[in-house]
Amino acid sequence: MNFRLIVSTVLVLLLTACSGQAFAASPPTETLTPLPPPTETATVTPTPSLTPTFTASPSPTTTRVVQGPDAVVVPILLYHRIAVSPIGSQYYVPPEKFEAQMKLLHDWEYTVIPVELLVRAIQEGAALPPRPIIITFDDGDLSVYNTAFPIMQKYGLTGVVYIVGNYMNTEGYMSAEQIKELAAAGWEVGSHSRSHRELTKLPPAVQREEIVQARQDLQEATGAPVLTFAYPYGLMNNAVGSYVHFAGYIAAMGLGFTSDQGKSNLYWLQRRDVKGQYDLEQFAAFLPWQGDPAFLPSATPAASHTPVPSFTPSP
Repeated sequence: MNFRLIVSTVLVLLLTACSGQAFAASPPTETLTPLPPPTETATVTPTPSLTPTFTASPSPTTTRVVQGPDAVVVPILLYHRIAVSPIGSQYYVPPEKFEAQMKLLHDWEYTVIPVELLVRAIQEGAALPPRPIIITFDDGDLSVYNTAFPIMQKYGLTGVVYIVGNYMNTEGYMSAEQIKELAAAGWEVGSHSRSHRELTKLPPAVQREEIVQARQDLQEATGAPVLTFAYPYGLMNNAVGSYVHFAGYIAAMGLGFTSDQGKSNLYWLQRRDVKGQYDLEQFAAFLPWQGDPAFLPSATPAASHTPVPSFTPSP
C-alpha cells in the first residue's frame, strides 16, 4: 500500500462523514452455516410496461476495450430520490436535472455495464465498452420506479436498485412487483440491509440478519439474483465485511470520489453521490471521459480522476 492510496481513503471517509473501520480478514466469531451460491439468472418473466422512445444520436461505438485484471476505470453514480425535495435535501435530485444528466451520459456515449462484469474485469480482466458506467439507487424509493425508470428507458440506460428489505411494500417505497418489473427490464437488484441501521454498532446476530438473511429474503420476494450489497450510511468494519463475504455477495458498494476500481476495494467499490444542487457542469466534472461540449450549456469542465483507494477485503 503506498502513500497516495492511504491519503485517498482518508479523504473519502472524512468528506462523507463516515467513521467505518478498515476491513480486516478475521471472520465473525459465531458458527455460520454456508449459503448456496447466488443464482445467476432472475426468474422474472420480462414484461416491462415502458419502451424506449429515444433515437440514438450520435450512435455509440461498439468497439470494446479490455480492462483489468485489477485496475479498472468505471464510474459508479449514487442516487437516492428523483424528486423535488420539500426541505431542500441534497438526497433529492429534481427530475429535470436527472434527465439532463442521463441525456448527457447518452450523448457522451457512456454505456451501462452490470456489476458482475465490473467484478469479472477486476478479478480476471474483461472487454468493456469504451465508456462504461454503473448507475445505482439506494433505499428503494418509489420515485426510482415512477420517475427514474421511464427517463432511463428513454435514453437506453438501466440501473441497480439497493433495496432495504423492511422498506419494500411500504408507503413511499417500491413494491416487490415493481422491483420485479425493473429486473425484467434489465435492472439489477442488490441488498441495502434489512432495516438500514448502522451495522457497525449492532451485535453479531443482528448483523447476520441485516446482511445474510436480508439477501435470502430479497431474492425470495423478487425472484431476482441479489449479488451485491451497499453499506447503509457508507459504514463498515471487520465484522460487517466478514458477513458480507459469508453471505455470498460478489462485491459491495461504498462511497468515494474516484472512478478507479480494483481488487483492493472490491468490497468497497467507489461511488460518487450525486447531490441535488449539482448543475450539469458539476455533474460532468467528475465523469472520467469528456465528450462534445456542445451537449453542455457552457464550456466543458475538467475531468476529475483520483487513485484507487487502499481498501483491503478479506480473502
